[in-house]
Amino acid sequence: MVIRYAFLVIFSVMILMAGLLIADSTDKYAQLAKKVSRQYGADAEKRIISWRNTVDSVRNGTDLEKLIAVNNFFNQMDFVDDIDHWGKEDYWATPIEFLGTRGGDCEDFTIAKYFSLRELGVPDEKLRLVYVKALTLDQHHMVLAYYHKPTAIPVLLDNLDKALKPASKRRDLLPIYSFNAKNLWLSKEKGRGVLVGGSSRLSLWTDLNSRLTAFN
Repeated sequence: MVIRYAFLVIFSVMILMAGLLIADSTDKYAQLAKKVSRQYGADAEKRIISWRNTVDSVRNGTDLEKLIAVNNFFNQMDFVDDIDHWGKEDYWATPIEFLGTRGGDCEDFTIAKYFSLRELGVPDEKLRLVYVKALTLDQHHMVLAYYHKPTAIPVLLDNLDKALKPASKRRDLLPIYSFNAKNLWLSKEKGRGVLVGGSSRLSLWTDLNSRLTAFN
């Protein structure tokens, strides 16, 4: 009887703590939406709220459900070149900047998807931001790759071809390099690439993470 009572007490405390965490998270993003509204306008606040609703709707879902939801949500945003959008040749926006302005280039789409999936608990080792050459367009491009297991052919999340597809079906993309929070790889014809160091070697990635920390 004592053991059962102790279990009920522990279980009740766990439920209470989970509720407090959810409440804290909800309050945090409500404040964030208000902050974004002051900087980018009322529509930006709605986009932040819609983003949070999308994330929450698949928080307990499978990885595939998370990939689909995140890919579809961010692919609603507008493609805008950096020079027109930010007045710079190359600028990697935070997800807040991307949603606040409702647009960005391929790096911004990919970065927003990456951080959303990381928040949803998808392990970093399953994700890579992949810099490629889009052969049809004859220009550089970026996509997000998801690996179900290390030896698997990755599924690509892309703003050009909006459907989730395995990399083997994207003959129009030529990988150049890939990275995640920790590592940087140079691509090769087969396999996952050659590890060449940490992703901190990418100055745009380091700058992006510094702005993310400052925003929080």
